[in-house]
Amino acid sequence: MAYKHKLSLSDSISLVAGSMIGCGIFIVSADIARQVQSGLLLMIVWIIAAIVTMCGALSFAELASNITDDGGQYVYLKKIYNDVVAFLYGWTTFLVIQTGIIAAVCTAFSKFIGLLIPFISANRYISHLGIFHISTQKLFTVFVVIFLTFINSRGLKHGVITQNIFTVTKVISMIGIILLGLLFGCNFHTLHMNFSIPINWNLDTINVIGAATVGALFASITWNNITFVSGDIKDAPKTIPKALFIGSLLVLGLYFLINSIYVTAIPINLIQNAPEDIVAAQLMSIIFGHWGKTIAAIIIMISAFGSANGIILAGARVYYNMAKDRTFFRGLAAIDRNTRVPHNALWIQCLWVSILVLWGNYTQLLDYVIYTTLIFYWITIFGLFLYRKRNIETNFKINTIIPIIYLLITGYIIICLTIFKPTYTIPGLFITLAGLPAYYFWQKGKGVKEKN
Repeated sequence: MAYKHKLSLSDSISLVAGSMIGCGIFIVSADIARQVQSGLLLMIVWIIAAIVTMCGALSFAELASNITDDGGQYVYLKKIYNDVVAFLYGWTTFLVIQTGIIAAVCTAFSKFIGLLIPFISANRYISHLGIFHISTQKLFTVFVVIFLTFINSRGLKHGVITQNIFTVTKVISMIGIILLGLLFGCNFHTLHMNFSIPINWNLDTINVIGAATVGALFASITWNNITFVSGDIKDAPKTIPKALFIGSLLVLGLYFLINSIYVTAIPINLIQNAPEDIVAAQLMSIIFGHWGKTIAAIIIMISAFGSANGIILAGARVYYNMAKDRTFFRGLAAIDRNTRVPHNALWIQCLWVSILVLWGNYTQLLDYVIYTTLIFYWITIFGLFLYRKRNIETNFKINTIIPIIYLLITGYIIICLTIFKPTYTIPGLFITLAGLPAYYFWQKGKGVKEKN
């Protein structure tokens, strides 16, 4: 049973922007500033991340307009390469990429709601069993995951309405931060101080910039989620490219402006040492004093909730398509007759996210998310050239320099991570390659069923 096509262009833009805007923009600039030690380099990092993200989104726009099957990146890899590469992507998406991000974003929501409701705390334990413990924060996070899954299991309409409300709210909130920063936070002395820090332009500095860009990329890494739900979109070959372009451009523009406010209003040492890395709270405290922290917490909560909803809505479609191909649990290929959504895939995603939250080590998995995600992005966009070679006539084609820019910059970043941050690479590659025996296990089972 197929989905009903329901998402309009505005809904699709909302899904792109809403999935991208999570907690990262309010937090990662602190770590980036600690690495680059300069306001100018901080802005350069965000500019590079914006160029990379836009080139990636436009490259996917070409793929989406020509490969119209439901399933997005999973299907692109399957059609360009083979079933094994596609499965490894889906396997890693389930174990680490999609579910790890959902766990992190929902935990961030719980963390900041804990600032308003102290009972929800990582230090308030309900049960203890050695090093394993369950806190009120973990339980509330699981509740949030279940609640959002329930909303999306009721039908695409409910998930989209929730997404639209929270996307509009957080875009308005970000515009509010920018305007307030311009009116009350700008300090040209601070700007001059942040940009006048001496920089030694050498290979080491370039390597530091490459490694630091990871944080900025993580803040907007979920732009591809719109491709997962192509089967739910009206006139997907035309709508998805437009949504990717408009939604990504909107978010990247907001990110650039917010970081411009950061370096204009906050000295670099305060950005680096923002309490709990929440640079937005530091900014709001400058403008509103004691209440600034609460205002920032509310804005981040809104962003986290909306982002988690969009990622939950989209991610289950990957497992659904894997199940249809009989390379994953067969029951995940089921579509609810009333709601017309892959309810089993949604709930298995919910179960695994809940395990990651309760287990407590999902934050370690997040270290591998960016690395494995960039590798699969790189493989997919390189595949664009293979697709062009096999298909001379295409519905839509971007300038060749765009995917080349993406491949060169992300390739360099992947090399930097491999050399300078091996803790990002070895476990991430291990998780991905562990999918090989799993794939052949399902293939063996598939062969036995076909013989019977």
